[in-house]
This record gives sequence, structure tokens and C-alpha cells, in this order.
Amino acid sequence: MSNNISNQEKKYNRIITILSIVIPLAVALLFGVNLKSLGFDVEPLTFLPPIYASINGFTALLLIGAVIAIKKRNKKLHEQLNTAAIICSVFFLLMYIAYHMTSESTKFEGEGTIKYVYYFILLTHILLSVVVIPFVLITFVRAKLGKFPEHKKIAKITFPLWLYVAITGVIVYIMISPYYL
Repeated sequence: MSNNISNQEKKYNRIITILSIVIPLAVALLFGVNLKSLGFDVEPLTFLPPIYASINGFTALLLIGAVIAIKKRNKKLHEQLNTAAIICSVFFLLMYIAYHMTSESTKFEGEGTIKYVYYFILLTHILLSVVVIPFVLITFVRAKLGKFPEHKKIAKITFPLWLYVAITGVIVYIMISPYYL
């Protein structure tokens, strides 16, 4: 049986490696593609930023709820909340890409200290959103494979990273929203 888990884990690790590379590359490539400039007749999806910012906020609440659930030893609820958080993150990503493929990027127009604060939060949000992908996937797979000591160990790293990304996604939206056209 342990050999079976080992083979499963190897398979999942290959998938995690591929997704951890492909997702950021796809986002980076698609971020630079504007469908209108390519000749497609598409309306800008300007309604999406408050929706995907809300999804980030909801993801943060799901993550906090998941930690509370596991501390109360409610494994089923913990699993459901984390699965919902992953689903929310996928929806966020799809909407984020759709927005940037149909709309011009919004420039932050704040000045002085707030400009540096904004760019610090944005930069750390972007970098950690890439870093957190393999952590989330490994944490999830370890739980699915029943490797709970290993799951718990990496979850202590995954949780604060993912929570930071979710919360700073909302903060970035709030800070740049006055400058949307």
C-alpha cells in the first residue's frame, strides 16, 4: 500500500510541478494579450475587478474558517472550506485573465508615500501569488493521500502565504479602484 501511495505521490508531484510552472507563465502571457488590439470585437469586462476582489476576500474568510474548523477537529468542514478556497482561487484567476485580456491596465495615480506602499503591496502580492501555488497544491495532495503529519507541517507555511495573497488582493483593489476609468 505504501508503494501505491508513493506512486500516487510521484504522479501528483509531476502534476504540481507542471501546474506551478504553467499557471504563472499562462497568466503572464495572457496578461499581455489584449483581444481588442488583436482585432477581436470584445467589450471590456470592466465589471470584473470588484467581483474578483470580493472573491479574494471570500477566499480569506474560507481560509480562516478552515483553520478554525481544524482546531475544533472538524476535518470534514476543514476539507470543504479549503476545497472551496481553491475553487474561488481558480475563479479569481479566470476573471483576472478575462479582465486583462479585454481591458487596458489601470495605472495607480497616487503620489508620495502611498505610491510606495501600493507598489510594495502589489509586488509582494504578485510574487507570493506565484510562490503559493505549489504550496497549496502540495498541502491539498498530502491531505488527500492521508499524509496528515506532512500536511500539517506544510499547511503552517501555506496558510499565512495564501491568506496574505487573498487579503492583499483586496487591498490592491481598494487602493487602485479610484483610478478605474
